[in-house]
Amino acid sequence: MPDFAAPPLRPLAIAFDQATATLSPEGATLERRMSSLEGLFLDHEAWQASVADGDPVVYRVQSSPVPETDRELPQSITTIEPGTTGDELWMTKGHQHPNHQGEIYLALHGHGGLLMFDGQDAEWLDMTPGTIGYIPPGWAHRSINVGADPYSFLAVYPGGAGHDYGWVLEHGMGRRAVRRDGGAVRLLSYDGADDAGA
Repeated sequence: MPDFAAPPLRPLAIAFDQATATLSPEGATLERRMSSLEGLFLDHEAWQASVADGDPVVYRVQSSPVPETDRELPQSITTIEPGTTGDELWMTKGHQHPNHQGEIYLALHGHGGLLMFDGQDAEWLDMTPGTIGYIPPGWAHRSINVGADPYSFLAVYPGGAGHDYGWVLEHGMGRRAVRRDGGAVRLLSYDGADDAGA
């Protein structure tokens, strides 16, 4: 039998409420306001105006009690509010796992997109309730609300993976998701210069 140190938790049941997209017992809840997304939106003036106009909550992350430590598999539910800054859809900060671990997302409510970037190629997955998005090791990832209602998803990830938000600030995400003139979602190059399809 492997010689592992005793785990910090005993086995436990976590209740998942599908209707409210919540976990119980719950761990910490993180709230991200517009001010915490500095440097992520292409239209900096629109970002500044949004911060000055009440600094709205863009998304919340509710964690389970499973710790972010090696060999554990924490879970969290993220809910992104609908909205745009400039014409760019509201999103999570996005991150890279420093030790290149994989992750899975399960869409629960609303309509979202999962944008992934490995430093060269960008990939987009359309996320509707019941869709499982697989994030391979080495791909930075960001979730985006592309609908008119809040978008919620469940994430399961290795506890020791870490979250490198600076990688996204330095390297970008390869594409940006925008909605113009009330039309369909479009993916643009990261500098916003060309239409990359949807």
